[in-house]
Amino acid sequence: MVKIHSVLMGKAVQHAARLRGGSGSALPGLVIEKFDKSFVANALTKFPYGVVFISGTNGKTTTTKMVVELLESQGLKVFTNRTGSNFSRGIAAALLSDMNARGKLKADIAVLEMDEAHAVHLAEKVKPRYCLLLNVMRDQLDRFGEIDHTAQFLHRIAMAPTNSVIVNRDDPRLASRKFIDDLTAKVSGFGVSEKLIHQFPSDDDMRSLSIEKRKALFDQDDTSLESLDGKSAEIKYANKIKKVSLKVNGIYNVLNAVSAIALCREIMGEKLQEEKMLHALSEVTPAFGRGEDIIVNGSPCQLILVKNPSGFRLGLQSFDPKGYAIMIAINDNYADGRDMSWLWDVDFDTLKSGGVSELSGMRAYDMALRLQYDDVPFLHVDTDLRRSLKNFLESANNKPKRIYCTYTAMMSLRHELSKIADVKAVR
Repeated sequence: MVKIHSVLMGKAVQHAARLRGGSGSALPGLVIEKFDKSFVANALTKFPYGVVFISGTNGKTTTTKMVVELLESQGLKVFTNRTGSNFSRGIAAALLSDMNARGKLKADIAVLEMDEAHAVHLAEKVKPRYCLLLNVMRDQLDRFGEIDHTAQFLHRIAMAPTNSVIVNRDDPRLASRKFIDDLTAKVSGFGVSEKLIHQFPSDDDMRSLSIEKRKALFDQDDTSLESLDGKSAEIKYANKIKKVSLKVNGIYNVLNAVSAIALCREIMGEKLQEEKMLHALSEVTPAFGRGEDIIVNGSPCQLILVKNPSGFRLGLQSFDPKGYAIMIAINDNYADGRDMSWLWDVDFDTLKSGGVSELSGMRAYDMALRLQYDDVPFLHVDTDLRRSLKNFLESANNKPKRIYCTYTAMMSLRHELSKIADVKAVR
């Protein structure tokens, strides 16, 4: 049971943080974690449809947004951590925002985007009913170490659910006997057809299992991307192929949509209202900073989050640079990962013809050196994000713009853009 005095104290801190100009998304969570260590666990025990964990290296924020909107189309009221703050303190802050002063939260289900390491600890306190695991990629080496260590985190998470675990059957570490055999919940998969597999490479491109063998690891029918044409996709499940048009950008977001359908099917079961689910999916817009278009002086400025080799490669593959002014902003704060060596595993050849207008962020000169090795021309380098963004917007004139950026750079750029454009607030 949630302690009322904890709620009141947390809401007071949240209000004070917002009065000082912050979003109120981190500090209240930190305070309440210190004051009441059982707050999150107690708050997550009363949902009729239970708790869902969504974790993995890439795609958590967008997939969580998709799942929430699909479940809402089914008539469920959903609690989620909308800001993408996926540590336990972020979930605590989101709970405080949605609760009334007596600690009551009106929701049928909790859908939580979870950082891999933090999900392990929360899973020990809160048994989720469902778990969706997206992928294992080389990300934040300073935090997680090598890729197999991340897979071990996800395996511990997968041991927790009481109902079912859904995994990416095309990920060589998630779709392995070593990962799956000792799981106690029902296991099902999502993925892409064999003809599309080359468009979704893993970091190490390790595909020692054939598609057929990976499918055989799962007793349940899976959910599969069968074809892809721009923002239109054919998705197969329950021996049917459904055509869906999407508003989200990037081929990686189409795979996120497949995973969201797989999870929604699992949660709703026979109660699934299929046409409502597919219509809701067609209306989902990009999560903030994940292919988000911000109109600046009449022309679009698109923000693309990049944080590991595979994500950057897929981002470059998804968006044609022709006609766009390009900026790359690389920070190495804790939330970005301190180790930027992964930039050397990204192929930047697609940027050769048009070049890059602006390089910025703490590691702007590292990015400049990397581009020199791929013979990609660039015009201007400045580690100051505010000054660099101003120069980029002025030099690009009325051309459409695209910014590839790490997480903290993206948050800073959104803040600066909000001063001159309509930027959707995330609470």
